[in-house]
Amino acid sequence: MGLLAAKRDIVQQLQKEVLSLQQSKKPVVDKPLNIGLGELLSAFPNKTFPTGTVHEFISPNIEYAAATNGFICGLLDQLMLQKGPCLWISTRRTIYPPALKLFGIDPERIIFIDLERPKQVLWAIEEGLKCEDISVVIGELSELGFTESRRLQLAVESSNVTGFIHRYQPRSENTVACTTRWMIKPVSSITGDMPGVGFPRWEVQLVKVRNGKPGSWQFEWRGGQFHSIAPQRFSIIKNQRLKTG
Repeated sequence: MGLLAAKRDIVQQLQKEVLSLQQSKKPVVDKPLNIGLGELLSAFPNKTFPTGTVHEFISPNIEYAAATNGFICGLLDQLMLQKGPCLWISTRRTIYPPALKLFGIDPERIIFIDLERPKQVLWAIEEGLKCEDISVVIGELSELGFTESRRLQLAVESSNVTGFIHRYQPRSENTVACTTRWMIKPVSSITGDMPGVGFPRWEVQLVKVRNGKPGSWQFEWRGGQFHSIAPQRFSIIKNQRLKTG
């Protein structure tokens, strides 16, 4: 079987899966997420986390990428309760599926699509965002132009699917049509007198938000939801800077 035939089979199989999801259509439920984001919600219009739109996350390095995946996973569980499954599309997946269980998510509930080229990823993201029975589409891309982002936004306006575009090491932080732009920094966890690693902590920067107020907050993931914490004086990244001068 040639390469083109193999690709055609993959596309056909994906189309069948999307069609089967569309045929088992469920009513859309728009409920505010109740996951402990607290004061962060005041940054959004009506103090409600925006769903049915496209969010952009930027990670300049692998530490940020891991933190971003953790924060996104914290949002996923509630979003998947409201609707159907989730698509995770990439050419170089940065998530370790078994780690999803830390956030109460069974990896089997997520359809991972690993492709070869960014153009294929962008196409799959757009097609996934058009499917009304998908709850969330997570796309890992480095580059995203304004026109491309506008196409993604138009797709969710009719389907009400939520899109998370995770841009790892983009060449520039160019303007896009996404509703928000986030940067998630890792923050050192607190273990007290106990050995090992504490609960995941992040510094969540809402860099841009349409009709809202950007800001920065720190959260810890504990007991299946986010908990707001007092800002720590030093994060992992700042400590690294101190060590390297």
